[in-house]
Amino acid sequence: MLTKALKDRRYLLTSWPWRSLLHLTVTAVIAAPVAAGFWTLLLPWMVAVRDVSEGRGPQPAVLVLMLLAAVLLVTCGPVVALPLAALERRRLGLIDERPLTGPHRPLAASPVTWLVSRYREESTWRAVLYAALLGLLAPPFWFGVAVLFVFELVLLLSPGLTEWQFGTYVINGGIGSVPFVLLGIVLAPILLYLAGVLAAAHGALARRLLGGGDGLRDRLTEVAQSRARLADAFDAERRRIERDLHDGAQHRLTSLTLQLGMARLDLPDDSPAAEPLGRAHNQAKELMVVLRDLVHGIRPQTLGDLGLPAALRELAGNSPVPVTVDATEITGRLPERIETTAYFVAAEALTNVVKHAHATTVQVRLLRAGDGIALEVLDDGRGGADPARGTGLTGLADRVAAAGGKLLLASPAGGPTLLRVEL
Repeated sequence: MLTKALKDRRYLLTSWPWRSLLHLTVTAVIAAPVAAGFWTLLLPWMVAVRDVSEGRGPQPAVLVLMLLAAVLLVTCGPVVALPLAALERRRLGLIDERPLTGPHRPLAASPVTWLVSRYREESTWRAVLYAALLGLLAPPFWFGVAVLFVFELVLLLSPGLTEWQFGTYVINGGIGSVPFVLLGIVLAPILLYLAGVLAAAHGALARRLLGGGDGLRDRLTEVAQSRARLADAFDAERRRIERDLHDGAQHRLTSLTLQLGMARLDLPDDSPAAEPLGRAHNQAKELMVVLRDLVHGIRPQTLGDLGLPAALRELAGNSPVPVTVDATEITGRLPERIETTAYFVAAEALTNVVKHAHATTVQVRLLRAGDGIALEVLDDGRGGADPARGTGLTGLADRVAAAGGKLLLASPAGGPTLLRVEL
């Protein structure tokens, strides 16, 4: 690796200086067409800046060219930058032996789909930024480097030159050029180190902008989006199950209970079938209660009909621990995912309070928090809530994260416990 080689005292005796020179030379060749195109697009903007600095507005033709240049940069920039980035990643092996994988995921799709997907990736625009920096900085930067090395070459070959001028001195070659040869010999190691530093800096920039780190960010974003889609699919399946149970099984069970009740009325009390029929009728009624609670637990009807504040008040009314609800800051309906997530967080939190906290009162508050909402559940229990002990807090955090929110917990030993969810 070039960076480590520069710290080695034997750097000048290795191949790294010449690899650096080769890398810089090839970079200049690659940067030439990129710079030509980039500076051509910048030309109308430079004219506009000149006009503004002189106190007059840009001409209409200049404005049109500025807009055209911006459109071409946005639309055609990735088309140029992506193959350039692939070439630079391969060429980086000349000065850095660590492999640099591309940040883009392979897509088995049509060219149009492939291009659209690439335009949506952050790594693509990092490649565009790399190409812009290469086109902007390469011409003046590499021109200065070339001048230095030409000057070094002239110093070393000065005895063979018939006549050349160095400042105010006119050198006729021969013995009079010996001091300049010595100066060239002294400067040679400095220029070789300079070449190594420049190549290492360029390699670091290429690795930063063209490597897989931002691809990881793209993948993490995709994972977060896929997790949100899974959560939505889970909620949709939950609603389907609730609807099937409510419209199908519950209605049939209700009909069965009514028929058993009618048969029980028509059957004499001294009939041998009266007692078994009575037990079946009672079990059917108990099963109706169980099924109603099951349907309510899957998705409460109040949440769908009246919204989150009403559903929280209903939840508080069914809790064995006294619960007060404050939702005065929330008016109107919230997005379905937000309502569903907040409701089940509150339900799980109240369940935890009943099972573990030994609290006497609970406060549930629904607040505005910037562009979103915050749900707070505060109890006066014994505290010490720990997600590692399996109190359902890890599952709550996962559910909240899937909805794009965050969960905060404060539960010192002795209480109180505050659970805050921001969505």
